[in-house]
Amino acid sequence: MPDTPASPTATGHRRPRRRMFLAATGVATALVATFLAWPAANRADAAQAAFVHPGVVVSQAQLDFTRQKVNAGAQPWKGAYDQMKASNYASLSRQAKPRATVECGPYSDPNLGCTDEREDAIAAYTDSLVWYITRDAAYAKKSIELMDAWSGTIKDHTNSNAPLQTGWAGSSWAKAAEIIKSTYDGGWANESRFATMLRNVYLPKIIGGSNSNGNWELTMMEAATGISVFLDDQASYDKAMTKFMGRVPAYIYLDTDGDLPKTAPGSGLDTRDEIIGYWQGLSHFENGVTQETCRDFTHTGYGISSISHVAETSRIQGRDLYTGDVGTRIRYALGFQSKYELGSAPPSWLCGGTVKRGLGPVTEVGYNAMHNRLGNAMDNTQKLTVQNRPAGTNNLFVAWETLTHGDNPS
Repeated sequence: MPDTPASPTATGHRRPRRRMFLAATGVATALVATFLAWPAANRADAAQAAFVHPGVVVSQAQLDFTRQKVNAGAQPWKGAYDQMKASNYASLSRQAKPRATVECGPYSDPNLGCTDEREDAIAAYTDSLVWYITRDAAYAKKSIELMDAWSGTIKDHTNSNAPLQTGWAGSSWAKAAEIIKSTYDGGWANESRFATMLRNVYLPKIIGGSNSNGNWELTMMEAATGISVFLDDQASYDKAMTKFMGRVPAYIYLDTDGDLPKTAPGSGLDTRDEIIGYWQGLSHFENGVTQETCRDFTHTGYGISSISHVAETSRIQGRDLYTGDVGTRIRYALGFQSKYELGSAPPSWLCGGTVKRGLGPVTEVGYNAMHNRLGNAMDNTQKLTVQNRPAGTNNLFVAWETLTHGDNPS
């Protein structure tokens, strides 16, 4: 059955910068209108609120835990590392394929640099992880080489999928850059050029959000928050988090929302028929069903993954969203989708009794936070997570999360 609710408390303030792992202090997360507030005014004064680095999805403490386990040969981390190291993403012979303009239409058709960009970004992140675990500088240099190739070339993303493509690639670039910037002392001559690329090519494309299917805006806000941390850009971070807090309750339903799901601010969904149409024709709602469940589980997995990633970044930066409404929604969404991904027959009210499975390697981050750290029972999610280990990559923006977050208490 779906997992039981957590108590709705949240968040905290942070301490100054560099490689610190923070404990959050609690203040209530409140529902305001149809969205969860992001109270930037409650945060520390800007002069005292420097971002924690590395602080995008993976913290210093998590990296240290992972490195210790892999070097000790402990499972599942060693197996997850071996899987990553054997992948083409970790190849030192990889040659970047940058383009000045990446053009991505619907479902990446046309695909002019879309796959190349996403995979080079995942490779840069992969290399940064291999560097940290092994201390082999060749991998840090390869990660930098890939990031430099793109920062010296790309100028724009175009066509209909441009915002989503920018979000996918930007999410991985930010994770890679954070680890290299914060942990590699061998020098990165073009770091400022890479930062300029993120600020001028990526951030403007995603920071305004999207009224498309919810996984778009969630992925875009994942990239926007990660890029903002790397840039130490408080204003962009707060803007992205405000968008994120408005989208999460419009993506994952809880019965406390009422007869209909919430809508994201600015969505233009004003009537019951419009909301039901946006929810793929779903007219009955239960805890954990998402706006894209009846589309397919693959896109649903994208949305759940990005929510978990942003919550993880926020926790590292000092505000623990897992202990409030966001965490409750993550837990129910994981439990609901995991049940049917494992093979349970859906009831007739759910997508006409037929679901399109294929959730993907997306459960580790949310499961680790909600079950391992906070102690919630999550039987279906646990079964699916363990069954799918080691979780690999979806070749878009999710990569190696059994390695980085599997049973990681840090």
